[in-house]
Amino acid sequence: MTVTVVIQALSWICLMAGSFFTLAGALGLWRMPELFTRMHAASVIDTLGAGFLILGMILQAGLTLVAVKLLLVLGLIFLTGPVITHALAQAAMEAGVQPKLAEDRSGRLDGGRQAPSGASPTRAAEQTAATR
Repeated sequence: MTVTVVIQALSWICLMAGSFFTLAGALGLWRMPELFTRMHAASVIDTLGAGFLILGMILQAGLTLVAVKLLLVLGLIFLTGPVITHALAQAAMEAGVQPKLAEDRSGRLDGGRQAPSGASPTRAAEQTAATR
C-alpha cells in the first residue's frame, strides 16, 4: 500500500464519520423534546461532525493553502459554536423559557436530600434549612 492510498482511506473515514455525526445531530434536533436539549444536540454533535468533515477535506487537500484555510474555518467553528449556543441559551432563559427536568435536582446540593416532588427549588431550600 502506498502513502496515497492510506491518506485517501483516512480521508474517507473522516468524511464518513463527519457525515454520521452531522446526521445524528440533525436527528437530535428533530427528536429532542425541548429547546435546551436540541441546542445540546446541535452544538456538540455538529461541532464534532464539522471537525471530522474538515479534517477529511484537509487530508484530501494535502499541504496547500486550501488546508490552511480549512484549518482557519475549523478554528472559527470551534470558537464560535459554543459561544453562540451559550448566548442562545441565555436569551431563552431571559425570555422565560425554562428547561423541562424529569425530577427536581435542587436538593442534591444539600447533602443528597431530595426536595419533595412539586415543591419549588426555593421552597425546598427553605425546608432543608429548617430541618438542620
